Amino acid sequence: MKSITIQRTGGSEVLEIHDVAIGEPGPSDVVIDVAAAGVNFIDTYHRSGLYPVELPYVLGQEGAGTVTVAGRESGLAVGDRVAWCGVAGSYAEQVLISGDRLVQVPGSVSLETAAAAMLQGLTAYYLVNDTFPLASGDLCLVHAGAGGVGRLLTQLAKAKGATVFATVGSDAKAEISRASGADHVINYSTTDFGAAIEEIAGPHAISVVYDGVGAATFDKGLDLLRPRGMMVTFGNASGPPDPVDPLRLSRGGSLFLTRPSLFHHIATRDEFQQKSEALFGLIADGTLDVLIGERFALEDAKAAHDALEGRGTVGKVILIP
Repeated sequence: MKSITIQRTGGSEVLEIHDVAIGEPGPSDVVIDVAAAGVNFIDTYHRSGLYPVELPYVLGQEGAGTVTVAGRESGLAVGDRVAWCGVAGSYAEQVLISGDRLVQVPGSVSLETAAAAMLQGLTAYYLVNDTFPLASGDLCLVHAGAGGVGRLLTQLAKAKGATVFATVGSDAKAEISRASGADHVINYSTTDFGAAIEEIAGPHAISVVYDGVGAATFDKGLDLLRPRGMMVTFGNASGPPDPVDPLRLSRGGSLFLTRPSLFHHIATRDEFQQKSEALFGLIADGTLDVLIGERFALEDAKAAHDALEGRGTVGKVILIP
């Protein structure tokens, strides 16, 4: 079957399509025909070498599809619709995965939506429920408000009664962020987002900053936090932030700084199952609208990476084998 493999790290030019063997499934494994694979910034980190992986490496951490071979101990059957997250090798026509790393997709959720929602949706879910449990009256700042995680974070934050400040890079993206429910949207390409937020909320008023952008936004975000507020840095779209002197957190008002990872929040089978079922429920009842911004063919993975890193995408980018 065909897959997108890297033999070396670097720019998007290192992405190559290869024919690889699927492997022999064990009693707990299943073989899945991939309906869609999600494209995420973590894939670009693996490709570039920022997050080291053993080479050669098949990219892709999430997807959804239909079971074609089911091991007798997998707990699944041929024809089951399933999704996964945190399993390498999803940029492929087929994947071989242990049954305990899969969740069943309800009939009310399409396979493309499931593939688009797993990593970003579960990330948004744990950020607002576990990392900083949002409550009514909280003021939160969501960077990249028109992006995949940003849109979902905004919707979940509004469902909890929080006031959402969002940053975006263009007027068109501002409209997308507002449509997701953001109360105050700042175009950082034309406006100083820190000054704009302080003009609305006052100095040091933000309860939590959800920052998936990194270097370009991190420092200013810290200055916006209220005493005992939290900086949640969960991505490096503009590069990793500089190191922070712990005394700065004290001077800022006993601030909290955390660098969480989704995979620590779905490390056990029970956690993965519970969060996934909750996520699918929010999609099914309309609380979460998952926007698929662009679809690329598997062989066009380079173009998909270029679009994502060029910050020209909205919502989710997926590959269709």
